[in-house]
Amino acid sequence: MDCCPPVDLAKEAERHEHEGLLATAWSFARCLEGDLYDLSLGVSNLHCPSCINQIEKGLAELPGIEQARVNLSTRRLFVRWREDTTGLAEIVSKVDGMGYRLAPLDSGSQEESGNREERELLRAVALSGFAAANVMLLSVSVWSGLVSDMGPATRVMMHWISALIALPTVVIAGRPFFRSAVGALRSGHLNMDVPISLGVTLAAGMSLAETMRGGEHVYFDAAVTLLFFLLIGRYLDLRIRGKARSAAENLMAMRASSATVIDPDGSQRRVAAAQVEPGMLVAVAAGERIPVDGTVEQGQSDVDTALVTGESVPRTVTAGTEVFAGTLNLNGALRVLVTSTEDSTLLAEIVNLMEAAEQGRARYQRLADRVARAYSPVVHILAAGTFLGWLWIGALDWQLSLMIAVAVLIITCPCALGLAVPAVQVAAVDRLLRKGILVKAADGLERLAQADVVVFDKTGTLTLGQPELIKGLEVSPQRLQLAAGMAAASKHPLARALYRAAKAQGPVPTLPQTVSETPGMGLSVQMNGSELRLGNRVWCGIGEGAQDASDGSDLDMELWLASEGEPPVAFRFRDELRPDARQSIEALKKRGLAVELLSGDRPGPVRQVAETLGIETWHAECRPDAKIARLKALSAQGKRVLMVGDGLNDAPALAEAFVSISPADASAVSQTAADLIFQGDSLDALVETHSVAGSARRLVLQNFALAFSYNAIAVPFAVAGYVTPLVAAVAMSASSIVVTVNSLRLYAMKRHTAPEAPRQKSASTGVQPTPPVSGSQAAS
Repeated sequence: MDCCPPVDLAKEAERHEHEGLLATAWSFARCLEGDLYDLSLGVSNLHCPSCINQIEKGLAELPGIEQARVNLSTRRLFVRWREDTTGLAEIVSKVDGMGYRLAPLDSGSQEESGNREERELLRAVALSGFAAANVMLLSVSVWSGLVSDMGPATRVMMHWISALIALPTVVIAGRPFFRSAVGALRSGHLNMDVPISLGVTLAAGMSLAETMRGGEHVYFDAAVTLLFFLLIGRYLDLRIRGKARSAAENLMAMRASSATVIDPDGSQRRVAAAQVEPGMLVAVAAGERIPVDGTVEQGQSDVDTALVTGESVPRTVTAGTEVFAGTLNLNGALRVLVTSTEDSTLLAEIVNLMEAAEQGRARYQRLADRVARAYSPVVHILAAGTFLGWLWIGALDWQLSLMIAVAVLIITCPCALGLAVPAVQVAAVDRLLRKGILVKAADGLERLAQADVVVFDKTGTLTLGQPELIKGLEVSPQRLQLAAGMAAASKHPLARALYRAAKAQGPVPTLPQTVSETPGMGLSVQMNGSELRLGNRVWCGIGEGAQDASDGSDLDMELWLASEGEPPVAFRFRDELRPDARQSIEALKKRGLAVELLSGDRPGPVRQVAETLGIETWHAECRPDAKIARLKALSAQGKRVLMVGDGLNDAPALAEAFVSISPADASAVSQTAADLIFQGDSLDALVETHSVAGSARRLVLQNFALAFSYNAIAVPFAVAGYVTPLVAAVAMSASSIVVTVNSLRLYAMKRHTAPEAPRQKSASTGVQPTPPVSGSQAAS
């Protein structure tokens, strides 16, 4: 009779868990183009820089892996790969074969994984603590008996009782270390848990050998107590590092998991947020988070938009107002017309930016990685040398020599060094996010802390970028609608203001022709065999002496509409300075930064804005190439420039600068070029960012000093035999905890606050192609 082969339940459970992870992970993977995907996964048992090097190096060996980055403080793996060359299953199997457990990066799975690891560590701490207390009592009895009348048989019995308590404890409570060490060795690598496991195993094994031959000295108490302190250190490290949760992880928790969809017949149904598609109508009750990006179709409410604007004051929304996923509906029922899917919302975009910033490698992080990479071979050679030195040169017996080597294995831990940068990086990115400031570049804050010159664009940067049309509505409706139709194709603030003003007068027709835009100049379109231009006066072929009316102020901004056979028409606008512009610039100067103004506008309005804000060095009529030339000149003088701009014509300068920041309402090209993006109308975000960047740099340097000082002091003492394995365990755990706590001080540091400022009006003009004009105190 045929019978089924026996089922290995453990392997079956592991197979099902593996398949479940693959299915869940695929739902979080992003297709970038063709067969190119990227994905972030949590690594639950990641403890040291050697783990990072092992995973990154192991994945790099697979064909089709374009990028693999591991962040120690957030414990996440970011991988980008080509599916037709290497499948996701192979990636997961590779990491799993190294002994690391992966989990999807949704908040629920991450929390469950963290809780599971925390519970395991707590159980191990309780078991090892109980065993250590009992073995220590037996050891005290033996130590007392050595100087009294305890017989050899009684001493051996005490040793065997200690072995019966200690050995199972080492096997069970030491699993968090042994599992990681075995996985590393299986894949041909070394990590921090290898010397820890080796030290605990050597202490227990040597004690068992001594017990079996009836020796006087055993170290079961040292092995179990060593394990107890190591587990306490790992548990505290896990808890404290949890305080530095990544900004992206915090944002993921703000996503609504489901949405109430209103069907065409008026019925409502609850669906997963991932199933909501553009064009659907969603009901949002008071107190709920808005699940999607969309436009309010019906209702009025106050919405907490701190996620988007960084402002704590709620925003009133009515029909036609745009709302964003993750923001909180406070007090009124809303019906929202969906405009974006869950993975293309503003919240999803912010999460992607934050993950990129946290996963990147700053210069300091690369330095720490290189140092930590040499850890494993160096520490094993050092421990072996210590053992042989004390055995041969120091003439100690092999037991004491081995105990000194075990202390060296335990104390030389690179955790503090590995956490020096990422813990600060995560805290800084998270703190800035709470103020509405997005960090895109991994080394953006590091470079910002070194900046010594701030160069501002004017329109949309120092000003609100929301000019209002004050003259031009009186032109013929046909020409106004034609100009507005061209303006609809541009994101320039003046073009948007013209479009808004014309739309208020009536529908704006869509031009059938393609409108082209020349950065810094204007718009053009071919109509009826001739070219129609909308832009600055030189672009439109209008001389400087031309005036459209006697009341035209030299401080107004202007756009001209010109075509063959028609008299030119001028549209004049006025803008306002950002409410705290002067106070923020004064604060930047107090922080030791020089301030300059580069603008494409005419000298009149640029001079007026510079004088109002107290900026001595200014340059007017700067085209994009002139701005780049000025930045290069500053760089040649040894300056590190922070460029602040928002327009299409600022994108080259933003990319050229040492570090750059752009407002959230800037053009898409400028936001792509910038290293940081700030929300809202307040320039105080610049001062806050510079303050946090400086604090973060100081904390990183402090962490490096702490890590190097620890090793410089502790290692020689351990090699010299002055440190027991127990003291080594306490010192090793304390070093990483101290570095993490020092990094978290960034949250407690005093926030910069700018004084309230009255709103001031400023006037400026459109960009000009003539050579730049500079202020009297400016360096050309």
